[in-house]
Amino acid sequence: MAFDSLSEKLQNVFKNLRSKGRLTEADVKAALKEVKMALLEADVNFKVVKQFVKSVQERAIGADVMNGLNPGQMVIKIVNEEMIKMMGSETTELKLRPGQATTIIMMVGLQGAGKTTTTAKLAGKFKLKGKKPLLVACDVYRPAAIQQLQVNGEKQGVEVFTMGDGHKPVNIAKAAVEHAAKNGNNVVILDTAGRLHVDEDMMDELIEIKENVDVAQTVLVVDAMTGQDAVNVASTFDEKIGIDGVILTKLDGDTRGGAALSIRAVTGKPILYAGMGEKLSDLEQFYPERMASRILGMGDVLTLIEKAQAEMDDEKAAEMEKRFRKAEFTFNDYLDSMSQMKKMGGFANVLSMMPGIGGAQMKQIEDAMDEKKMARIEAIIYSMTPAERGDPNLINPSRKRRIAAGAGVDISEVNRLVKQFEQARKMMKQMPGMMGKGKRGGKFGNFKFPF
Repeated sequence: MAFDSLSEKLQNVFKNLRSKGRLTEADVKAALKEVKMALLEADVNFKVVKQFVKSVQERAIGADVMNGLNPGQMVIKIVNEEMIKMMGSETTELKLRPGQATTIIMMVGLQGAGKTTTTAKLAGKFKLKGKKPLLVACDVYRPAAIQQLQVNGEKQGVEVFTMGDGHKPVNIAKAAVEHAAKNGNNVVILDTAGRLHVDEDMMDELIEIKENVDVAQTVLVVDAMTGQDAVNVASTFDEKIGIDGVILTKLDGDTRGGAALSIRAVTGKPILYAGMGEKLSDLEQFYPERMASRILGMGDVLTLIEKAQAEMDDEKAAEMEKRFRKAEFTFNDYLDSMSQMKKMGGFANVLSMMPGIGGAQMKQIEDAMDEKKMARIEAIIYSMTPAERGDPNLINPSRKRRIAAGAGVDISEVNRLVKQFEQARKMMKQMPGMMGKGKRGGKFGNFKFPF
């Protein structure tokens, strides 16, 4: 995730704070100096960092904190609260017009930020909420932009309105609104053209669209990997045409993440969604408190549960849970579990939301469960017969040799997998209470961890 480096540095600072029985004012100031450096290295806006550290320090050196039973934890709590405030204390939804009234959303941003893909992702979100969105191809300049929107729209099952590249964007937008009125589309999303940098032609075009079409929401798409530039772009767009919110893309990449921590504080505009991957489902609602929790190494179990519930089939989950409780799960369940993990963004993505896992520990687990190893495990299981996958007790030495040959691996790898599988079954048998009794099945809703 974008904040891995920042998260690891902050966790080290907090580890030192927790280890002290009592805190002095000097301890707090020294810790906040390290926090300040970590935020600046993450490319958080300097003025934002300065105000953040000042706010934390004023609260942290108060008598109620310094004389408390656990001042270290109190300081961490204050840092968490101030970080949430910095990103905007409340989650902001895109405002849709009531009833069947058509809401027109104009997507804007620089070229390369992932605007067209994000536009299709957003349409998918509205479709899931029972809306009938219409995607509109207003980018008549970038080669293949129209085709890209059509392909993604088809994948999402959302209609795409296009007039080709021979018309002015403002005329395409006006025609699309008329089409939506005739066909019952209650959300119209305009995919406008970007440029490599902010220029007058682009701004004039966007202003012209807003003057001729009743745009309800203007959403800026920015690339989180551009750091401070993303904040500058947001400020410029807001000043020139006015924006209602921001979608941050590539927040799953190797980026310092400063944009997410700066945009709200600098522009006053909320972050609406975060793009966390390349799949059309990889668009998460932006929750400031959950993001702060991830950055500070406290995990994000709520998002994890929501992802799991969105991907899991209820009947299949209930049946799998019964087998888990009785320690009757098979290699078929193993494959199902691995498939589910992939749908949720992969092992690393799930790990990033688990409390207390980050930095070096995350790297160790990722190394142990890297994609190549997971692929070899799948190859071994697929080399088994259906009977062997359904009843692992059938797998004797001669069958193991055949499975190893079929998967192209050494027999020791097959032995290791079968042994680990048996250990997992024993563990489940010994710990029947670990699944809990939540209202949707297990302790974590319908989520099942792979063995």
